[in-house]
Amino acid sequence: MPNTPRRRPPRQTNLRKPNKLRATLAPTLPATVPTRWVKFVVALFLLAPAWIVTETFFTSFARAAVHAEFWRSEEFWFFGCGFVIWLAAWVLFSNHRPLIVYVFGHELTHAIWVILHGGKVSAFRITRSGGHILSDRINTTIALSPYFFPIYSVFGIVIYALLGCFWDMTPWRPLLYMYIGASWSFHLTFTLWMIPRGQTDLTYGGNFYSGVVIYIMNLVVLSVFLIAAPNGLTLRAFARELRDNTVDFARFVVDILHLLHG
Repeated sequence: MPNTPRRRPPRQTNLRKPNKLRATLAPTLPATVPTRWVKFVVALFLLAPAWIVTETFFTSFARAAVHAEFWRSEEFWFFGCGFVIWLAAWVLFSNHRPLIVYVFGHELTHAIWVILHGGKVSAFRITRSGGHILSDRINTTIALSPYFFPIYSVFGIVIYALLGCFWDMTPWRPLLYMYIGASWSFHLTFTLWMIPRGQTDLTYGGNFYSGVVIYIMNLVVLSVFLIAAPNGLTLRAFARELRDNTVDFARFVVDILHLLHG
């Protein structure tokens, strides 16, 4: 038989074999926790301050209404009148709500808080269907500012104060209270209307975290209005009420923990 040449077996290249040296030198990434999970836990702890601020606001308001007869003052009645006027307009003219006015104030609030945080705004765009700004920074306060900062109420107060530097604005004070009531009602109705519509501002920190922060901050703003009113509550009385409610809540938590531990 003729000698047939032997075929050399093909070289096997171990392409799938891992490089042990590379595996050893490769950096091991540390385990990370999603920011939303952290903010969810933070929101759980914020429920306690939310309860304390709520109790403080309503008890302070009740005491001012009863003892200081705040409910009989022109501040209370004109504020309430403005609030009800806008609320009625919101219901009666549901097909003609000034959405473009809200969008402008919404985006302007974002821009103002970006500047307050030392940032820069490079674009500002609004339409009836929505709007946006472009800036070089973002954080929770900037993202949620339109939902707790009543910009049109603040504008009215600032303009009234500036005019007061040149003229006696005392006769126009009732109109100021009425305007603040209507503009804050504007802020509240649009905020409650927009939140369930999937706002991207709320997804920055998670809906639950954003909702708790918005609730607390709106109560803080209302408390500032109540303290700033001439016949309203004093800052010292509000701080004392806040301290007492905090102490009572802490005692309640301690009592619950004692019960749980037998």
